[in-house]
Amino acid sequence: MSSKGKKRVVLPTRPEPPSVEQILEDVRSTQPSDPMFVLIAESNKDLPALRKKEESEVMTERLYQQSHSYVEMNHRLQKACSLLKEKCEELKRAGATLEENIVDIKEKAL
Repeated sequence: MSSKGKKRVVLPTRPEPPSVEQILEDVRSTQPSDPMFVLIAESNKDLPALRKKEESEVMTERLYQQSHSYVEMNHRLQKACSLLKEKCEELKRAGATLEENIVDIKEKAL
């Protein structure tokens, strides 16, 4: 059977995602005995020392990444600053040459 012989299944349209207000209202209206909150509380009680160590490692890694990013950005800014100075000097030389050419043209025209 060819693909032309198959009927397409029409799916219902996807509902709109809930708004932030709806989500917040949903969370506020939950009971403390809600299974999700109970599971989260139980899992947090089981490994407090390990959790602190993991948080410390995560924080250390995050600080390292921020420092690394800062150093890289600093190098890029220094290179950009040097390039900008070079381009500025180039523009000044081009401007001086242009002014000289204008003066020469005016002298020749007189």
